[in-house]
Amino acid sequence: MWKSWLSLQGSILFSKKNEVMQKVIVIDACMRDEASRTRRILMPLVAELGKRYEVETIRLDGENYSAVGRKVLTERSNGYVPAEIVATAKKIAAADRLVIAAPFWDMSYPAILKVFIENMSLFNITFRDNGTYFEGLCKCQRVLYVTSRGMNVSTDSPLDGATPYIRAISALWGLGEVSVVAAQNMDYSTELEIEGKIAAAVAQGLEICREF
Repeated sequence: MWKSWLSLQGSILFSKKNEVMQKVIVIDACMRDEASRTRRILMPLVAELGKRYEVETIRLDGENYSAVGRKVLTERSNGYVPAEIVATAKKIAAADRLVIAAPFWDMSYPAILKVFIENMSLFNITFRDNGTYFEGLCKCQRVLYVTSRGMNVSTDSPLDGATPYIRAISALWGLGEVSVVAAQNMDYSTELEIEGKIAAAVAQGLEICREF
């Protein structure tokens, strides 16, 4: 009996050691570093996710990705995509979860995030079509979108130009359900109010992360 029990325990331990930790890709488009209110919300959430996931962060600063203009389109038409772009797109396609953090700029998100997404939107890597409709190819099952808004704009209001696009990209790439954590009216709040809004957003985000 004891031998059987020990054998079972050994099998469980061996199985746990050989489990592959699932992966989260964090796309960080917060360019004000520690002064970024969006990043202040993001970092505790990344720490929480790091307890259960392998976390890889892609920091966007506007320098690493070219806008998809005439030159890039011509290269793609000729079958050329830079190897580093393909490699990053494959990482996103293989990720189990995706976190996108970006401030609310000009009623939407920073242009660097759109440029990055356009670079990652590669046929037969993040999506394809079946002749009549598109089909997402990403493994991801859930997306967490983190933002802070200077103005008093609520998520999915007619003035929110960011969240609908994140949801549309999730549909195109097959990323799954999108959860949103947002703090708003930050530019018209006192320092005490700002701290309270950040704390509330972090608390909301942590609740999502525990089931993410």
